Amino acid sequence: MYDLAVIWEWIAFSVRWLHVIAAMAWIGASFYFIALDLMLKPNPALPEGAHGEEWEVHGGGFYHTVKYLVAPARMPEHLTWHKWQSYTTWLSGAALLMIIYWVGGELFLLDPTKADLALWQGILISGGSLTIGWLLYDQMCKSRLSDHPTVLMLLLFAILVVMSWGYNQIFTGRAALLHLGAFTATIMTANVFFQIMPNQRIVVADLKAGRTPDAKYGKIAKVRSTHNNYLTLPVVFLMLSNHYPLAFATEHAWIISSLIFLTGVTIRHYFNTKHATGKGPHWTWAVTVLLMILIAWLSSVGTSETWEEAEARPLTPYEEKYASAASFEEAYDTVLGNCSMCHAREPVWGNMLWAPKGVYLETPGDVARHADQIYLQAGISHAMPPPNAVQMDKEARQSIIAWVREVRGN
Repeated sequence: MYDLAVIWEWIAFSVRWLHVIAAMAWIGASFYFIALDLMLKPNPALPEGAHGEEWEVHGGGFYHTVKYLVAPARMPEHLTWHKWQSYTTWLSGAALLMIIYWVGGELFLLDPTKADLALWQGILISGGSLTIGWLLYDQMCKSRLSDHPTVLMLLLFAILVVMSWGYNQIFTGRAALLHLGAFTATIMTANVFFQIMPNQRIVVADLKAGRTPDAKYGKIAKVRSTHNNYLTLPVVFLMLSNHYPLAFATEHAWIISSLIFLTGVTIRHYFNTKHATGKGPHWTWAVTVLLMILIAWLSSVGTSETWEEAEARPLTPYEEKYASAASFEEAYDTVLGNCSMCHAREPVWGNMLWAPKGVYLETPGDVARHADQIYLQAGISHAMPPPNAVQMDKEARQSIIAWVREVRGN
């Protein structure tokens, strides 16, 4: 039978590939239309109902874009709806979250040092929590707070901070930041699905029926689209965070992920202002740099689990399953001899200060916990260890393969 771990890894890779491509399309379209909207210029010669125009050059051709605040006098036969970039990004992201953090929940989702939860409880919290942000945010937008956009954004930021703290009390560092990104992206996609698109459909239906559309629908869609614009950059950071232990594996990870939302606001404020006026406020870059310096400092403050604490911690059922295998001792010695100089709480190889991706491979619990990753990275593939660090022979890799396959029964 072909190795299911390999098949599952390629499924995850394919879904991640789709997710990144869709996110690029969605973010690119969002940035483009915000910039286009801010760059529109009035022209007395424009048709009736037109708000402004913009001339652009790209790919050897010239493009003339005209925006109508409501709609043109005569509706065109063909309309391009920008929605599937958002939907595909969210659906592929949700699928990826399920593949990695639900199916692989015992390793990637739950942190037994933070909360003693069964896997089904972690999955329930994971899925259920994603809807909370949208429900609160949507109700705030529909309330009188909609007349006070600054207050509305501050309240949304407060919700994000609370969720960042909450996720970090339950999940692993990686899972906490990824879930905060999914939490935010759910708000963004729900804006498109429940507000922006329905309001645009109402306007189109009114025009086709010969009715004068209410301008409020366009205004609502514009507000939600602007909110999405300010949330985009933090979501991208959170998507990338699982590659950088200083982002997810420190005591103050929840504060770091909260501050990133402020950098998203300062950066987008600069570009939005620049598109609208031709000159951006340079103070935003100073604030952004200061925030990043604060983030870098927070990432190095505080303590993490020591080797002694890790050694004394009882094994989880998942870890016990792999640590009790007859071939574990040989595989454990192999990992210690080839991997632990880098994957340690205090690395001893070169000038390395932190274990790559925050993965520790020192104690029996460490090694058992990361069995699948070790199998894929250093067993059936030669991704680890780097050949310029350690020359791992075929017999050593075979001991890892035999260990994991013994536990799996294949």
